[in-house]
Amino acid sequence: MEIIRYAELKAQPWRNGGGVTRELARHPRTPSVQNSADDTQWDWRVSIAEVTKAGAFSAFAGMDRVLTVIDGELLLLSVDGSEHPLERYRPFRFSGDADSAGALPTGDIRDLNVITRNDSFKGYTSIVELSKKRAHPVFEGQFGILLQGQATVSPGTSSVETSSVELNRYDAVVGADSAPEILGRGFLAVVTIDPAEQGTS
Repeated sequence: MEIIRYAELKAQPWRNGGGVTRELARHPRTPSVQNSADDTQWDWRVSIAEVTKAGAFSAFAGMDRVLTVIDGELLLLSVDGSEHPLERYRPFRFSGDADSAGALPTGDIRDLNVITRNDSFKGYTSIVELSKKRAHPVFEGQFGILLQGQATVSPGTSSVETSSVELNRYDAVVGADSAPEILGRGFLAVVTIDPAEQGTS
């Protein structure tokens, strides 16, 4: 059972210098290049960004983005000149090629970013409310990220492990064939990374 502890992640500057990001996972797992303007040597990435001032977002050519506000009230996202008010826990998909920028009408926010390379992978984010009675499984190809509340994770039924582990805010559970199970009260982001469907010739 693998848990990514948010408190242990290092803050990395945005490619355009407009904020900081903490990377939860990437594929392939190439080393992060600090202060690099071209750190896109991966096919997908899951990260949490802190947005403390209005300004342009980094472009990710040839990629697809799903952005979800997870702390704070509102991000006013401009995508190629069209404004989209993004409320907390409402995922929004847009092209990494787009000219995008954010404004903060209600103050600072954090957002969860799922970025995938077109024609290779497709990313999805859903927000679920946790239950203390019914465990939420995290399957292979998924991450379960605790956004709010209190929760524990235990190995899936096919695992020989039996003990449960407490999660802290923004900790991520890595999905596996054994499907670790999360119990608690609060909200969980479930990120799913699927291989893109390849067209037949």
